[in-house]
Amino acid sequence: MVPSSKQTLTDPARPDPDRAVTIIVLAMLAAVSFVPVLLTPIPAMVDYPNHLARMYILSQNGTPGANPYYEVRWAFYPNLGMDLLVPQLARLMSVEDATRLFLLLSQFLIVTGALLLEWVRKGRIHLAGFAALAFLYCLPFSWGFVNFEFGLGLALWGIAVYLMLAEGPWPLRFAANLIFVAVLYVAHFFSLGIYGATLGLFELSRIRRGQVAYPIATARLGALALPALSLLAIMHVTAGSIGSEGNSWFAAFKPVWPLRIMNGYNLTIAAITGLALMISLLFAARRGVLRLEPAGVWLAIGFALLYLVIPSKLFGTSFVDLRMIPAAALILPAFCSLSLPSRAWRMAALAAISGIILLNVAVVLAVWLPYRADYAAMIASFQKIDRGSRVLVGSTDDKGDPPFADLTSYPMYYAPTLAVHYADAFVPNLFTETGKQPVRPREAVRNIAIPYGGPVPSGLLAAIAMGQPAADAPQFVRTWHRDFDYLYVLGSPAANPLPDRLEVLETSKRFVLYRIRRTP
Repeated sequence: MVPSSKQTLTDPARPDPDRAVTIIVLAMLAAVSFVPVLLTPIPAMVDYPNHLARMYILSQNGTPGANPYYEVRWAFYPNLGMDLLVPQLARLMSVEDATRLFLLLSQFLIVTGALLLEWVRKGRIHLAGFAALAFLYCLPFSWGFVNFEFGLGLALWGIAVYLMLAEGPWPLRFAANLIFVAVLYVAHFFSLGIYGATLGLFELSRIRRGQVAYPIATARLGALALPALSLLAIMHVTAGSIGSEGNSWFAAFKPVWPLRIMNGYNLTIAAITGLALMISLLFAARRGVLRLEPAGVWLAIGFALLYLVIPSKLFGTSFVDLRMIPAAALILPAFCSLSLPSRAWRMAALAAISGIILLNVAVVLAVWLPYRADYAAMIASFQKIDRGSRVLVGSTDDKGDPPFADLTSYPMYYAPTLAVHYADAFVPNLFTETGKQPVRPREAVRNIAIPYGGPVPSGLLAAIAMGQPAADAPQFVRTWHRDFDYLYVLGSPAANPLPDRLEVLETSKRFVLYRIRRTP
């Protein structure tokens, strides 16, 4: 049930100063939220430097400046959004600017897609825009899952278009679904899954409410699924793939992620803002001022069940369940209404959500702006590397795990992969997994590549060099002192662990560059 015009935060039926204030505040918050990407040549997102390095390889493929260690192999598989678009944009601008423009486009699609979906359902701007801005720098996005962000933005647009055509001629609806399924398959497979799950749950809710007869509903669900099933069949016939094998649940993290989702750099702020948002929503629901429409109830239950049962690692892709949270946060506002009892309550709610958005943006700026110097130092250090060298990446963290204790150091994780462009180097951590990226290491270095892994613990490297490797030491580093020419050790500078094997070339506050004295 839609609240009366006196209760809604925005009401298009008559002039309302609150509505004008809401739209102005939303526009200003949107402008501020895009500022971090505009101010930073290389956004400080974990995976972003790795993606940027791959964009350089793709853009230079087939030219005299192509990297000698990598080849490009296209196949019929998904997750290629930026791999297809950025090299084309790079014909008009630098690769760095083209990659950043892709990120801006992804953010724009997220915000406008959420607004369009809400407009289709309600005929007004109400909650979705604020939800989109609040989650614009959540964990999956601030960690640099840019193809997913781009695909999710497209999915929001696809859901909105489908609902716009829900009561129209079926050929038009089928054609629109076909187009969006094809585009989403190419952009990011999990975004296609969110698109299909949302529309499937919506159609099921219509059956439950008796809005459509069972035969018609079956036909609509079949028409929804047919394009995706056809693409999967083509992929199977052409020997395509979706990532790698291997699924893991990590169920212990599922209760934790909702309290860490809001901010990718500060877990305390993420917990405070996430908890405040959840308490506010629960309080509003209990007081009856926040209501989910019937289709929204189906979607909320469906998303919750998917979050619980979906693996954390699916087809080799990590943090899959985590990605369900921003998807639900961007879709559900279009299917709910908020009716506050007075203007004071409306302004307080507006101030609260604005505070959450601005706090997240402030944290992002506080991390990203200093990283301009850190990335510049990394790029400058490539001048001390001989072109065509092999570069290994280590870490002072002996576990080799992401630095969850200090997420502000995480954006340096893949920065050394940029050496593939600036020094024509081979870096084993470059993303080159079959089914995800079209870039492959050439045969000569394939045995020492790490298609989807982080830095190697420096303690393990020292043990190997001293002839004391652990029994489970990875094969690709067992002869690292003979296979590689240089070593980056990420983290705060420490004493040289192997003075007889490593020569210090460059020291920065976030890394040390060593020349490896290669042994026979």
